[in-house]
Amino acid sequence: MEQLTYLRPGAVETWDVARPALRAPEEAIVRPIAVATCDLDTALVRGLTPWSGPFPLGHEGVAEVEEVGDAVRSVKPGDRVCLPYQVSCGRCRRCRAGLTAQCEGHGGSTPGSQFYGFGPTGRAWGGFLSDAVRVPFADHMLLALPREVDPETVASLSDNIVDGWRTVAEPLTDWPGSPVLVVGGSGAIGLYAVACAVALGAEHVLYADRAAARLQKAERLGAEVIELGHSWPKALGPFPITVDANSTPPGLMLALRSTDAGGVCTSAGWYYAPLELPIFELTLRSVTFKTGLIQARVGMPTVLELIRSGTLDPRIVTDRVLDWADAADAIGDVREKLVFVRR
Repeated sequence: MEQLTYLRPGAVETWDVARPALRAPEEAIVRPIAVATCDLDTALVRGLTPWSGPFPLGHEGVAEVEEVGDAVRSVKPGDRVCLPYQVSCGRCRRCRAGLTAQCEGHGGSTPGSQFYGFGPTGRAWGGFLSDAVRVPFADHMLLALPREVDPETVASLSDNIVDGWRTVAEPLTDWPGSPVLVVGGSGAIGLYAVACAVALGAEHVLYADRAAARLQKAERLGAEVIELGHSWPKALGPFPITVDANSTPPGLMLALRSTDAGGVCTSAGWYYAPLELPIFELTLRSVTFKTGLIQARVGMPTVLELIRSGTLDPRIVTDRVLDWADAADAIGDVREKLVFVRR
């Protein structure tokens, strides 16, 4: 079968690899039919992450079930399903506590390292830009896609949409209607945070970024926008809820220093080097700072229902929908949010 593979910075290649096979009764084999580029793919393809190639690409997508093991009950061949980018068993201590990103029951060596589409474990589990993918714990992992929802609409449900949702959902549950600041800059997650904040009833959403295209999208999603120039303000607001979706130290500092006393700042950024944080300043204001991987499988059903009901429409964030055959050429320039579909 064909598998799109990252080799080294700027170089990807389609490989002919062995097709995965069922290894246990609770597994499934799925055929990806709509796959989105993730914010992280920009760094992956440019060689800016700790993970060196080769490894298969693609970790956001919708698939069609092709085979199921004898113990699988929730899906059958022909069903369309969403699948999280993180492998989890659904029954270990951490999964039962909602920490599916840190599953310890899948036989992996390091909790929090079992991913599709990148890193050392990607070589074992494969990537979604492939003809087929093996899914363990299929009854837990796979989420049935309602027939009325188009696969390309929810291709990013595996990661980015849920990542944006988790930055605002819990704080807005605690403080309904509160205003939200999103510091964007690294891709689509900040825009999904805007869309989710508006859908969940935030009274005001301010989106800050340097990219004109993202600022225009944020306005369409219902946010007030502010363009960040070469000299950034020390703070905006203050806001009780802030989001760092910038992935640079200045962007993180702007989000933190814009958080009101008693507020919550959630970072969806990736930082590969140690950072100095203004801990004393945050302590004096009793600011809560949250970081870490999303618990993708936990949030997916709630976000899917928001989309199915029409409360949340993520399509504005997508730049282009391309044919599957275009992935090898297009993924090397992932400044846009792309979705690849099998026609």
